[in-house]
Amino acid sequence: MILVAISIGGIYYLNLSSRHKAIIKTRINHTLGLVDNTWNIKIENNSVSLITPTLVVDQVYKSMEGPKVMRSFQINPKNDDLVWITSFETKAISTNEVDRLSNDYVCHTNIDFYDGEHYSRWNLNERIGQHYPRLTSMSNGIETYKFPKGFGFPVFENENLFLSTQALNHNIKSEPFSVKHKVTLGYQPNDKKMKSLQSKTVFVMLPYDANNPFQGPTENNPNMCLPVETGNHSYKNKDGESLSGHWVVFPGRETYSYDITQQLQLKDSTTMHHIATHLHPYAETLTLKDKTMDSVLFTSKAENYTDKIGLKSVSTFSSEEGVMLYPDHNYELVLKTNNTSDVNQDMMASMFVFLFDKEMDEKLKAYNAQK
Repeated sequence: MILVAISIGGIYYLNLSSRHKAIIKTRINHTLGLVDNTWNIKIENNSVSLITPTLVVDQVYKSMEGPKVMRSFQINPKNDDLVWITSFETKAISTNEVDRLSNDYVCHTNIDFYDGEHYSRWNLNERIGQHYPRLTSMSNGIETYKFPKGFGFPVFENENLFLSTQALNHNIKSEPFSVKHKVTLGYQPNDKKMKSLQSKTVFVMLPYDANNPFQGPTENNPNMCLPVETGNHSYKNKDGESLSGHWVVFPGRETYSYDITQQLQLKDSTTMHHIATHLHPYAETLTLKDKTMDSVLFTSKAENYTDKIGLKSVSTFSSEEGVMLYPDHNYELVLKTNNTSDVNQDMMASMFVFLFDKEMDEKLKAYNAQK
């Protein structure tokens, strides 16, 4: 019976995707203590840094596939003071927690907040559950940034946040090696002059045939995409059409577009002050357009390495003055890719758009008036 169970388990494991295999291997490594399974959290100089447990990289891991770790944390569990998050950084380091490694080993680093806890503190309960509570994401090519002067995201020091960070390896095929990630959030004490930002995640989604998802585009359906998988990053629009936010790009150049008006869900006119972009290798540009005005609001440019797979840099948008967005306008993302390899590659394209939060600003004025 033991041999049968092992055989069945082995067959099951071998048929898993690289992403799911990495989850199992990481859990085994940490549960059995085969590698360092502890977190090192430091609070200093108006910043909180989290150094992850060891991540073992034992094969090529494309985006979304590598070993990852997750945990809840607080900026400072001993204090209930209001502070403003103003900057983000993630970097790959050695297991000695000192030596810097290439950011080629940084995939996604996601920072989420708990919307139930966060919004209930400000009596904004109608916002709970309306949007996925992602504050931001850093990734290969855009591993550090800060908000424009005078802007931030308000949290209480003992408020719960959530970190998920994942290793990446597009190029190394030799012996297994180990990395850690150091994730740092910069913040400052409460200041009545600070302006609150709200994060809205917008991303390209493409249709696929739910009955035959892996056929990809056909002569009769040239607009269909080939999803990487249907278990994750799959959605339904209001018409019941299946959409994927993680799809295959074929060799050569291509342009994709998607209307993001519903994703923004603007209730009122406001200003946009920062954009952090997430792209995969072989992306060239991601443009945010005002379709109503037929104008380009921002184009994020991706610089790909020429001697290996990966993104050298991805440009960001940051402005104290801001750019106006309107609830009666339509908005669109336009992605241009150039798959210079001779095989299919995977793609995602999203922007974390930070808007001036008028409603939160009024709550903060009332809060500061009582102090």
